[in-house]
Amino acid sequence: MNLMRHGPGVLGALLLLVVPAGAAELVQEFSGTGTATTAEFEVEAPWILDWRVNSDYQNAMAIEISLLDGKTGFLVGRIVQTKRPGNGVRLFKEGGSYRVRVSATLARWTVKVEELTREELELYEPKKKGLL
Repeated sequence: MNLMRHGPGVLGALLLLVVPAGAAELVQEFSGTGTATTAEFEVEAPWILDWRVNSDYQNAMAIEISLLDGKTGFLVGRIVQTKRPGNGVRLFKEGGSYRVRVSATLARWTVKVEELTREELELYEPKKKGLL
């Protein structure tokens, strides 16, 4: 599994993906306002992790979202680390058993885990740099 490490302020540099509405099948949705580790979930490849973060204290918030092995709890990789509100999608081509760890200060967050069919995977296209 290849997870790239992202530091604060690089949300605009994340790979943005376009997918038709309703194309993914929701496996799990987690949300909260503080630090938490989700329940273990099973997911088949390909799948996406869709994250959203907001805060009433945007100048004081901080959040890190990481993917953990569901059985051992070992870190698989960091999804995002930021001090700004935002959202993003991470595509995974390996299924398995996972948990999501969220370390948040003054932030509201939502994480969705969605499975894609092979056909839906082909519909994903990276957006051109500078176009939103």
